[in-house]
Amino acid sequence: MGFTIKTERLILRPWQERDLKPFAKLNADPQVREFFPGLLTSQESDHAVKIMSDHIEKYGWGFWAVSLIQTDEFIGMIGLEDVHFTAHFTTTPAVEIGWRLAAEYWGKGYATEGALASLNFGFKELELPEIVAFTAVQNMRSRHVMEKIGMHHDQKDDFDHPKTPEGHPARRQVLYRIDTHEWT
Repeated sequence: MGFTIKTERLILRPWQERDLKPFAKLNADPQVREFFPGLLTSQESDHAVKIMSDHIEKYGWGFWAVSLIQTDEFIGMIGLEDVHFTAHFTTTPAVEIGWRLAAEYWGKGYATEGALASLNFGFKELELPEIVAFTAVQNMRSRHVMEKIGMHHDQKDDFDHPKTPEGHPARRQVLYRIDTHEWT
């Protein structure tokens, strides 16, 4: 079934059928997908939800659907996921924290709030030794959230994302980290 996490304003929960349409809309928004290789079709977005749902079903955690407690409105996804590519920081299994919210919910602290809850879950419930995050070098909004939640960046860890085409402006990624000792 999967864990549900409640914060002051958010519910991080397993995906529901009703989340597909707003998530597809979010993934078709050029502003939201600015630092990704491209927009997603509704079929590609639905497939991504299936992958995230299957992970939650199998392990109880993952990239959760996020809705507002006050209105039950779906706003995007936040959570933890295994890193599914090979890079210098994946020599031992790596778990990333990530978020993707509809643009109308940016700047309200939701990504930070959900990310802090996800870090807490990762370190306390899953007993992870480290959690990573990465984004395109120029994605200052996400980098700001990474810094607000206590993650740190070392330029020597930057890398080219193997799933982003060569020449794409988002290929070069910054890596942020936080370990369990820094969290506690």
